[in-house]
Amino acid sequence: MELLANFFYNTGFGMADYRHLIMIAVGLFFLYLGIAKHYEPLLLVPIGFGILVGNIPVFKGLGLGIYEEGSVLNYLYFGVRKGVYPPLIFLGIGAMTDFSTLLARPRLILLGAAAQVGIFATFLGALFLGFVPKEAASIGIIGGADGPTAIFLSAQLAPHLVGPIAIAAYSYMALVPVIQPPIMKLLTNREERLIKMSDPREVSKQEKILFPIFAFLLCCFLAPAALPLLGMLFFGNLLKECLVTDRLSQTARTAVIDTVTIVLGLTVGASTQADVFLTAKSIGIFVLGACSFMVATGGGVLFAKLMNVFSREKINPLIGAAGVSAVPDSARVVQMIGNQEDPGNYLLMHAMAPNIAGVIGSAIAAGVLWSFIG
Repeated sequence: MELLANFFYNTGFGMADYRHLIMIAVGLFFLYLGIAKHYEPLLLVPIGFGILVGNIPVFKGLGLGIYEEGSVLNYLYFGVRKGVYPPLIFLGIGAMTDFSTLLARPRLILLGAAAQVGIFATFLGALFLGFVPKEAASIGIIGGADGPTAIFLSAQLAPHLVGPIAIAAYSYMALVPVIQPPIMKLLTNREERLIKMSDPREVSKQEKILFPIFAFLLCCFLAPAALPLLGMLFFGNLLKECLVTDRLSQTARTAVIDTVTIVLGLTVGASTQADVFLTAKSIGIFVLGACSFMVATGGGVLFAKLMNVFSREKINPLIGAAGVSAVPDSARVVQMIGNQEDPGNYLLMHAMAPNIAGVIGSAIAAGVLWSFIG
């Protein structure tokens, strides 16, 4: 009986406590959302399974846990802690992105910029709640709804908070179809939601090739600390648009981004080890992240309405909600809400402009915060 008891206490069943069970339930919930509800499955399935991996109780000192030096998971987690994975994600995003809608209507860039108000509002809120400036800056970037940017900045400023910040950022990205519609409807009336926008002008191939080069120079001179993210974003886009590097572009938007997404999701999920993750700070991060995301959504919609006051050509204010950089889900939500009012109103291509601008805007905001606080 003593041998059986010792065996039991040496298994995960014997070493588990209520915190492990809570986190395993969270991991199962993420898997449910990804598989059954189709909420960002490419993100939530790896993260959800990673949460299960990270919350199997193990002996300390055997080199199994993600926070143990020399463990396999710790080596994989190196790319998160040092900010290696986010720029590679941006490379793939750049190789998949068409900036035509942004070039056709440059004024819609302002909506992507306006949505970043959530970042700075949450930064101030986190300071008010007692987080130190580096932690507050890392938490604030959740408002951009950009997981890679949130991971990158927190890895530089608050590496001890990478896990909860990454989980919060990706959770709210996945819940875009749930969080954004009520805010969009609350801040607009039916007449505004029915606004139809004219077709954008055709963008030349030369413009598409020149844009990533000059946009890179402008953005990185403005915020040099955003160089690792924006450099890879615009480089990936140049590979796509120049037409002479099709193999590289294809690799960046398939093999590279898929591989990095798998490893990033799994290790971020595994970093939610119960004894490290379940703290008062983690709960505060989730609350602030939700507020940040809602403020960002509202900021984009309200700024679109403000632009209509001074514009002859009206903008459907719904597209302001796409200013958060959850690409392309925010743009799809705009299309969905617009279609509910008028099935013949196609807003997706217009919403992609502030959506893409939001990606650039959140990276610039991260660079500004890092340069001032780092």
